[in-house]
Amino acid sequence: MWHPFLFTRLKGCFNGRATVSSVGLLILEQVYGASRKCCCPMSTASVSSVVESPYIAAKRVVECHDQISSLTATSVMDIVITKSLAGRSVDEVLDSLVHDEACSQLSMTHDLVSQLLRRFRDDWKSALGVFRWAMMCPDFQLEHEVYDSMVDILGKAKQFGKMRELVDEMRRSNLVTLKTVAKMLRRFSGAQQWEDAVRTFDELGTFGLEKNTESMNLLLDTLCKETRVERAREIFLELRSHIPPNAHTFNIFIHGWCRVNRVDEAHWTIQEMKGHGFHPCVVSYSTIMKSYCQQSNYSKVHELLDEMEAQGCSANVVSYTTIICWLTKFEQFDEALKIAERMIQVGCKPDTLFYNALIHALGRAGRVKEAIAVFNMEMPKNGITPNTSTYNTMIAMLCHHGYQQKALEFLKDIKESPLCKPDLQTFHPLLKSCFRPGKVDSCLLELLDGMKNEHHLSLDISTYTLLIHGLCKAERFDWGYLLFKDMVDKELTPNYRTCRLLLDEFKKKSMYDPAEKIEIYMKQMKGSK
Repeated sequence: MWHPFLFTRLKGCFNGRATVSSVGLLILEQVYGASRKCCCPMSTASVSSVVESPYIAAKRVVECHDQISSLTATSVMDIVITKSLAGRSVDEVLDSLVHDEACSQLSMTHDLVSQLLRRFRDDWKSALGVFRWAMMCPDFQLEHEVYDSMVDILGKAKQFGKMRELVDEMRRSNLVTLKTVAKMLRRFSGAQQWEDAVRTFDELGTFGLEKNTESMNLLLDTLCKETRVERAREIFLELRSHIPPNAHTFNIFIHGWCRVNRVDEAHWTIQEMKGHGFHPCVVSYSTIMKSYCQQSNYSKVHELLDEMEAQGCSANVVSYTTIICWLTKFEQFDEALKIAERMIQVGCKPDTLFYNALIHALGRAGRVKEAIAVFNMEMPKNGITPNTSTYNTMIAMLCHHGYQQKALEFLKDIKESPLCKPDLQTFHPLLKSCFRPGKVDSCLLELLDGMKNEHHLSLDISTYTLLIHGLCKAERFDWGYLLFKDMVDKELTPNYRTCRLLLDEFKKKSMYDPAEKIEIYMKQMKGSK
């Protein structure tokens, strides 16, 4: 009998004519050449024959498994991911990929590179190593979308020096687009580097791009979303003499003022909008309604809905969904369900996001059976397809109310769905449910294995934090410390509470070595601020 690991590695290494590909032979030689022994129950003679002749062994696999197809995308992904994770720096990752015989035989595709960058979106070193490796592949040219993805990964990791270097490479090849600039602006603003964002806008000409209404709105929107509304207003006043605004410009400011809880300025912006010849739309009013919901001013919400209907600008499904979300947040569940009924009564067609909000409201209200009925009956009846967020909402609700087995059934459903796949948020409530006596090892290991090997999900800061705190609660401090070290190795910064939790527990248990290492790391964190 063949060892499962060997068969998995070999499974995709043969083409439809049952001939051995060079990649398959290289994998076989790596597996057997490294160990010189077989990992499964076989006679000494059998082991010897396999080791001495990988071609005969490969032929035997073909004969036994006549349905083996060409090297699958999953097999290729597994090979590259394994080699990438072996490196601790960009150069080591690149070196590992370049000098691996199996990797050198792979057929590079844009889909493969895009999948790998998604896999390493929270691991910039591996991502950049893979990106550079793909650039070196002969007869292969990366598309600008792949460059944009790499720019975003570097910006997210606050590696702005490397991000600028990459954008400069793109500029020389005329690959910079407004989408590239949008990612740069977003990441600079997210890191509170406002002037770098403004400077990027000022340098648009060097990228071969224009300063026009679209690019101006991009900058204004980025600043407003990061609550720098007054700075955005100053820039707008400087630019409006030679760059004309449009309706979207004013909606950006309405959103910005509401975001900083200055609804009066948002109302004033609607008047300014009319003065420029633009009519407020559903988006304009919906933004203000959301602000009223935040203030728990529900009478104003209903007044605004009535006003919109009177002006022939009836609320759309987005407006109603927004109201339901905020009412649910403030535990006004009956009011939220009344809004849902009002929407159906006025003939507004529901969509996936509306049902996500309705299911969440029902779950928070403890009406689990009704929520399940909405998912299983009402959504299909109205031709509405669930998305990843719908499944996440169902799983979170079921775990919260203690229906873990039912939640696992929904996890199985999303895995089999052709339209959506699980993400980290899908697994969070399931991971939380594992931290109970007697369930930690079996339950948690199975979920983590599925996240990493089946869905290729990289753990982010919130997931690491959830796991470490849960393991400490379950008194599995050793495992929690291993995850802490893994987190630090990936240059993800644990929060103070996580460090303090581990430190206190290790001191309590007189485990001085890990306690000392955590204290050193906390001092380094403090010194780097």
